[in-house]
Amino acid sequence: MRRLSLGLAILAVTLWTGAYRVEPSAAQTPKQTTAHARPNPANPGDFAGAATCETCHAEIFKKFSDNPHSKLALQHSGKGVTCESCHGAGKAHVESGGDKSRILDLASASPTRVDETCLGCHAGAHPNFLRSLHAKANVSCTGCHTVHDSAPDTVLLKANQPTLCYQCHADVKPAFAATFHHKVDEGLMKCSDCHETHGTFGNNQVKSTADQNAVCVKCHAETGGPFVYEHAPVKAEGCVGCHAPHGSQNARLLNITNVNTLCKQCHSVIAAGTVHGMSGGSSELTPCIICHTMIHGSNLNQAFLK
Repeated sequence: MRRLSLGLAILAVTLWTGAYRVEPSAAQTPKQTTAHARPNPANPGDFAGAATCETCHAEIFKKFSDNPHSKLALQHSGKGVTCESCHGAGKAHVESGGDKSRILDLASASPTRVDETCLGCHAGAHPNFLRSLHAKANVSCTGCHTVHDSAPDTVLLKANQPTLCYQCHADVKPAFAATFHHKVDEGLMKCSDCHETHGTFGNNQVKSTADQNAVCVKCHAETGGPFVYEHAPVKAEGCVGCHAPHGSQNARLLNITNVNTLCKQCHSVIAAGTVHGMSGGSSELTPCIICHTMIHGSNLNQAFLK
């Protein structure tokens, strides 16, 4: 009997608190993530079909036939990307005589809306795009990529690298004309060899790796190590602590003309009585790397000597 009374009391309290429970406001309700969600599919009867689109957009349709988006249809039994896959159902647009407000016009849509549409399919390939510097600067997918036309390469860029990149990054262009530079203008390298244009967790959209120097080491393998004796600045500051990544007027792309001046940024104090002070100051004329040849790291000598 006592247990029954206790149970009834608990039930009464539960019902009472439930009756007066305050529903969370819209501001308190957790926001649902829909960044890459595709819109709810339209009614099949709302679609006009690609053949109908062609009657008004013949020029676009002709170019689109040689476009990777169009070719996807061949991989999915004719059910690949069509006009309405990106622009939405077009029947209302057709029946209104071409009213652009009745369809998604990506040419006039906001960068956010354009990106949302493209990421509906490409989010898996570019999961970091929304945190990229391009996205934050409102450079949408169509800022660099053409959607309908055939393009110079399979990723549908509007122009080849680096011409396309220089349209916004003109400040970087002079570095590649310096006496010593990476061979980007010559076509031996591309901006995207080092930079992930769709976003990374690193600075300047440099490709993210566990080792910050890995982007450089993939070409300059002899500097990569691991070494028994590591040169601390190489690990702490990375290659760019001493080298200009795009181009420089100094040999080896060094940030400073005089090697000794560069070294003294860290090694400003040399122990008295060492070999550095025995030549009466003439050592200032001898580059540090004459003796310290293994400057990136050594397996033999803690002072990076030969």
